[in-house]
Amino acid sequence: MSAGTGPAPATGATYESAGVSIEAGDRAVELMKVWVEQARRPEMIGGIGGFAGLFDASALKAYDRPLLASSADGVGTKVAIAQALDKHDTIGFDLVGMLVDDLVVCGAEPLFLTDYIATGRVVPERIAAIVKGIAEACVAAGCALIGGETAEHPGLLGPDEYDVAGSTTGVVEASQLLGPGRVRPGDAVVAMASSGLHSNGYSLVRHVLLTQGGRSLEEHVDELGRTLGEELLEPTRIYAKACLDLARDTETHAMSHITGGGLAANLERVLPVELSATLDRTTWSLPPVFELVSRTGGVAREDLERTLNCGVGMVSLTAPEDADRAVSLLAGHGIEAWVAGTVATAGEQDGGRVSLRGDHR
Repeated sequence: MSAGTGPAPATGATYESAGVSIEAGDRAVELMKVWVEQARRPEMIGGIGGFAGLFDASALKAYDRPLLASSADGVGTKVAIAQALDKHDTIGFDLVGMLVDDLVVCGAEPLFLTDYIATGRVVPERIAAIVKGIAEACVAAGCALIGGETAEHPGLLGPDEYDVAGSTTGVVEASQLLGPGRVRPGDAVVAMASSGLHSNGYSLVRHVLLTQGGRSLEEHVDELGRTLGEELLEPTRIYAKACLDLARDTETHAMSHITGGGLAANLERVLPVELSATLDRTTWSLPPVFELVSRTGGVAREDLERTLNCGVGMVSLTAPEDADRAVSLLAGHGIEAWVAGTVATAGEQDGGRVSLRGDHR
């Protein structure tokens, strides 16, 4: 019986045929090395490429009772704006801002950060651009970019889709820990201006401006002084170094990072149950982007303030005698700040534990 020719044997499946490119991943690592190298601290040991990042913890011997603080976060649907505009070098700045600004409210100095990037397809230049933003923000915050992971997930994410997340670790001397236990009646609520929307509420913003309002990201908006896309990609302000100076040089008792939930809800998180605070909206103007969202979508003030920072990205609760010094110190860091309200005993004022009065000027 003679052998037939039959069909040619099927080519064996490979990781690359499944949509994952080891070569592209290696190329991305090479491109990002220059940025990671800039985001170092003296305690960082080695570089990228290992299985774990190393940080010399002997530096903590200088503390009497070091408390480690940790924070994990992402940037939500703001990544959709970066992807739509094919501009990826600022979204990493947002990631670091969300992480270190959460950490610093307890007085902790950020030490190191790790990132995680999941994407449908590794485009080395795009990954490097994301890491560039992360590294630049780490420099601004004074922490080391100690490691990270880039994962290619074809079939789960589209070829040009990605998401970013990360975690950071910091340290604070136990005796210097900030929080509700230090807050006193009469403390000034010092508000620090945001750089814009930061990284919260983008599901609402995108729905109102792009879907409901039919606006284009490339559209120049006169009241914003730039295109809508440029406004929506404005990076989250990093307050870390300024807030650490504030904790060292003034009698500041607590801080609150104004993220999802808005000003009132986040401020309430650092108030003891027996205290409340009243804020005066007339002490600041509502930035144009928030006015645009409110007007375009008919968003009620209560919903706007529950979702977005409305111009205040961070607040400190500072002893009244140090309030002016706090404002001056923050100005030295390029951060506009002002006294927006006061802390009082609960029951001395109407409304919830944190109430906002008046109208923006």
